[in-house]
Amino acid sequence: MIVDVHSHAWEYPRHFNDDFRNQAKRARAGVEVDLTVRYEDYHAAATPDTRTIVFGGKARNSGLWVEDDYVAQYAAAHPDTLVGFLSVDPTQTGWEKELEHGHKGLGLRGIKLLPMYAGFTPDDSRLDELWNYATKHRLPVLLHTGTTFVAQAPLDCTLPRLIDRVAIRFPEIKIIMAHLSHPYEGECVVTIRKHPNVYADISALHYRPFQFYHSLMLVQEYGVWDKVLFGSDYPFTTVNATIEGLRKMNGMLEGTALPRLDMNAIERMIHGDSLALLGL
Repeated sequence: MIVDVHSHAWEYPRHFNDDFRNQAKRARAGVEVDLTVRYEDYHAAATPDTRTIVFGGKARNSGLWVEDDYVAQYAAAHPDTLVGFLSVDPTQTGWEKELEHGHKGLGLRGIKLLPMYAGFTPDDSRLDELWNYATKHRLPVLLHTGTTFVAQAPLDCTLPRLIDRVAIRFPEIKIIMAHLSHPYEGECVVTIRKHPNVYADISALHYRPFQFYHSLMLVQEYGVWDKVLFGSDYPFTTVNATIEGLRKMNGMLEGTALPRLDMNAIERMIHGDSLALLGL
């Protein structure tokens, strides 16, 4: 079995404003990504035994808003393979009710946050209610960390050191930092090493292979392969493309004395049971 901890559920372009759609053209150098999400397309580019965590996202500041009801319906259509997460934007009034509705009303099983896109820091004391709720109900929390193509999204809202502050105060929550926090991978790696319940995913990194190699070498040298989870970031890329990219990493080192990545560790990561790890 393969578990993809990072996949999106939305209706494109309805859930985005024009500004977001225009800026999304910068998401991948030289490639304009089709952000249309279809489960059939996702499944066709994944192994048959793939289980997937799906979420939408809420960030009024950046022009992205996917209602949790939509995510719940998307996940319910494929209950054997999909696990839905809710999302909140804590800069907007009523987020506390949305949190409870997404969990208790819709049965969504985790939380996705977009701090930089919405313009808040995860360690802000105003979010204590969210972290206390996640602790009480054992909900894993996945946050976007790292770079973005959205001009109005503040980079200083996405630094791994902010998750360090959260984990010190709320050590029981399973937290996943998306995208190895690139380009802040070093800070991400030392944070996941420090906190037993803090992890990172490798979604949307394989198509920058030289940077990805350095990122995974940090993982290897710090000895935290067990804290790194497989993810795709569909529709930005796919499960199969991500696996292929991982398995080809050492190939670009031929003819050099550069250290090789541990391919056994990479295979363990690809096939890791992240659902069990996250209590799902």
